[in-house]
Amino acid sequence: MSKAFTKEDDSPEADRLPDLPQSPHPNYVTRQGLVALHDRLERARADLAAMQREDDTIASRQAMAVAKRDIRFLEERINRAVPVDPAQQPPGIVAFGAVVDVADAQDTRHRYQIVGEDEADPATGRIAPFSPLARALLGAQVGDCVDWAKPSGTVSLEVMDIRFPDA
Repeated sequence: MSKAFTKEDDSPEADRLPDLPQSPHPNYVTRQGLVALHDRLERARADLAAMQREDDTIASRQAMAVAKRDIRFLEERINRAVPVDPAQQPPGIVAFGAVVDVADAQDTRHRYQIVGEDEADPATGRIAPFSPLARALLGAQVGDCVDWAKPSGTVSLEVMDIRFPDA
């Protein structure tokens, strides 16, 4: 008989979506980043519980599959988390968690914080530790000049200030 005329698979695995890919990098997190991951997981679980109370339709089964996939992703991000305490970072050296003030060749000031990949938001100056800018800054000290390789060309930045916020 043609597959078109057979009953759909009702097994739990039938609605399982492939897992989202995890970053190949260590999952360094700030304390706030780890709290945010736990909050996202809690919200995702609550959303799934709400969906499970709804009528069983194709759309609801698909939404639940997406929610389950997202929960698996967040659980793995948390399992792989490597919390980094700013108080344990070397003083005066750019490291994970640092807030770094830099000046470019036109003396325009910029502020960046090196945070976990899940926390990164370049538009607000929060950069992932494996980004080209963070890699250029890591290990620098106040007064050092670093070269940031951008697609539009290399930008030289002078490190003006380094601090580690209380977490």
